[in-house]
Amino acid sequence: MASLLQEVLFETRGQAPAPSKDFCQLLVTRRQVIFRWWKISLRNESRESRPGATYASHEDFLQNSSLQIQIAIVFGANILEHVFNLCQGKYDLLERLPVALLVYIISFLDLEDIARLSQVSRKLKMVCNSNALWENIVKNLCDTITPEMKELAQEIGWKQFFFTNKLQLQVQLRRRRQ
Repeated sequence: MASLLQEVLFETRGQAPAPSKDFCQLLVTRRQVIFRWWKISLRNESRESRPGATYASHEDFLQNSSLQIQIAIVFGANILEHVFNLCQGKYDLLERLPVALLVYIISFLDLEDIARLSQVSRKLKMVCNSNALWENIVKNLCDTITPEMKELAQEIGWKQFFFTNKLQLQVQLRRRRQ
């Protein structure tokens, strides 16, 4: 499963709160946490300042309270907690699966489970509402799909096609023929 992990596990950018308004970047790689900042100021004494960076191994980050405070101030407590989990080796491997594999796996779930799974994260919501998933579901559940039905499904979306009742589909197919 470790092969599912890319070199960069997490990346975010943001602006520090007032009064500094510095621009910051947070990177978590497989081996280290990198916190970078760029001074944003109109004052003459700050114009000469160079960007800064702090590099810490995962173990060092877990012990470095000043870096943790900086991250919490700029990015918030939720991001800090996420970075803690990554540094402790708690990865969400389901999120890291390729979309095609997720579509294949999800297509075997019950409809209620798909609805619940779509509430877990943005990526899973996107996959659970994707045409690819609903095309798989329709093809698994329907005996025959005519080319005309396939064309209609691609036009209105496979999910909409799945949830449209037979009478409405027949009416739409008749209209398309005329």
